[in-house]
Amino acid sequence: QEQVPWGDPAAYSMWAPDCVEHNGKYYFFFPDAPKTEPGRRRGFGIGVAVADGLFAPKFVPQDKPIEGVSGIDPCVMKAADGHHYLFWAAGGLVVARLKDNLLELDGEPQRIGGLPDGFKEGPFAFERGGKYYLTYPWVRHDGGTECLAYAMADSPMGPYTYKGIIMGESPSGCWTNHHSIVMFKDQWYLFYHHNDYSPSFDKNRSACVDSLFFRPDGTISEVVPTRRGVGVSDARKPVQLDRYSDIGGGAAIEYHDTADCFRGWKTVFAGRGAWVRYNRVDTKSGCAENVCLRVKTTGKARFALRLGSYETMLDVDDTRGEWQEKDISVGTMPEGVSDLTLTLQDGRDAEVDWLSLTEQPRERYFVKPAAGKTSPDSDGFIRRWLLLEPIDKPNRSNTVFTDSYLREHLNMTYYDGQDAMLPKDGSRVTAGGRQLTWHAMESNRFNVKLFRFATGLEKREYGVLFHAVTVIDCDRDIADVRLAAGSNSASMWWIDGEEVLLLSGDRRMVKDDVVSRKLTLKKGRHVLRGAVINGPGMSDFCVRFIDGKGRPVTGYKVTLK
Repeated sequence: QEQVPWGDPAAYSMWAPDCVEHNGKYYFFFPDAPKTEPGRRRGFGIGVAVADGLFAPKFVPQDKPIEGVSGIDPCVMKAADGHHYLFWAAGGLVVARLKDNLLELDGEPQRIGGLPDGFKEGPFAFERGGKYYLTYPWVRHDGGTECLAYAMADSPMGPYTYKGIIMGESPSGCWTNHHSIVMFKDQWYLFYHHNDYSPSFDKNRSACVDSLFFRPDGTISEVVPTRRGVGVSDARKPVQLDRYSDIGGGAAIEYHDTADCFRGWKTVFAGRGAWVRYNRVDTKSGCAENVCLRVKTTGKARFALRLGSYETMLDVDDTRGEWQEKDISVGTMPEGVSDLTLTLQDGRDAEVDWLSLTEQPRERYFVKPAAGKTSPDSDGFIRRWLLLEPIDKPNRSNTVFTDSYLREHLNMTYYDGQDAMLPKDGSRVTAGGRQLTWHAMESNRFNVKLFRFATGLEKREYGVLFHAVTVIDCDRDIADVRLAAGSNSASMWWIDGEEVLLLSGDRRMVKDDVVSRKLTLKKGRHVLRGAVINGPGMSDFCVRFIDGKGRPVTGYKVTLK
């Protein structure tokens, strides 16, 4: 907002923008409050910033707003006639045709009439099947919150006829619900927002998406908002049942912690017959014999798990009333995509966080290390580590993990003594305003499953940074070795403070994915440090030393002291 020549840099008013491509350039439309001038009526203008690409060096704002436009929430639609049309909110909804330069109006603005009374803003227009759809947030009841409504017309300029509701008011009481509608691979989607993560402050909102469908006459079927969203879920990863497709029989969703809503939700089964359904789960080819259920009960509980027409029983017996990850062997389950339904058949006071379908009953991923030193395993993998509880490091996507990004962010100092510290089990540091604890862990597998480390501590698993430290003791010089590592998402590795390995990009954990230059492990003690960062995915890593022929090097000891 400080870069708009005509805008007030302190106005905090660049709400609800839109962006379109035209003749190889990108046009970003935004509202802003003009600079205060004597005798000028207060209000809003709509400006345009232009770039040669979405990720060009920058969008350059024009010197002046679009003449003849006063309002907010611009939307630009390219119609079948080849022209672009600008819609905006200004005490109602307004439409005007744009010139081919997309910087000027081509004719007088026209107010859109024929719509029911009530506050309207945030228009989004699109074309489908020769019909034009004008969709908009609407406060249809005095003192109410916004629903999403729509009207239809035979031409971009109208006249528009009101048709109905796309989505009702938010059950959480979020005052606004602004949106976009997109077709992708022959399916229409409604993007919108809710304040589910911040129910006490609805200015903090999260993006949501649900499928949208049309009736044969072209009208829109009302969308019921879900936390499930869209897409196919991989059943090998935790399936969050609280993000259900449907629910009933006494099942309900509650926050894990009402003081920290970002910890998400759990499904509470209040009695027999309570059920929740989660659609489009892919069991994959190797996940057919075991169910892992993160569950809390105060006695015996029996769940019926249904995948399509297949059904099996899951028995849990625990009187502690604490969260546990329960592995249950169930035999061969069907492969492919189907809906998953979990029903409480017997018992009470049962809560479920998530479930996953795994290849075999899951052993414990970690144990506490025994005293003294150990050796790498027969394949050379180092299993004994000090792991720091995850540091919050939000990343919307793993695509940002370029070499330059990683060197900047993984070399940052997040807590005192970060580069020099050899922590002890249970020692604490303060990072990002939070106290985090170091844990001495020994992995039961060649790969260290950081995701399971975090879930076991009920810490954040996604959008985090993990730190790992171990000590290599050599009783002689070991020459011409290479550090070989794999990690799910990006990572960096140091020996005695010197960077030796960088795994950048959105990776999947593959052993020996990246190999260092030749190294000599001198007789004595060496500190091996790692940092693993993720965005929206799981994290794990594996590390070993190999020789020039790729064979494991095992002639050293591993210790945490």
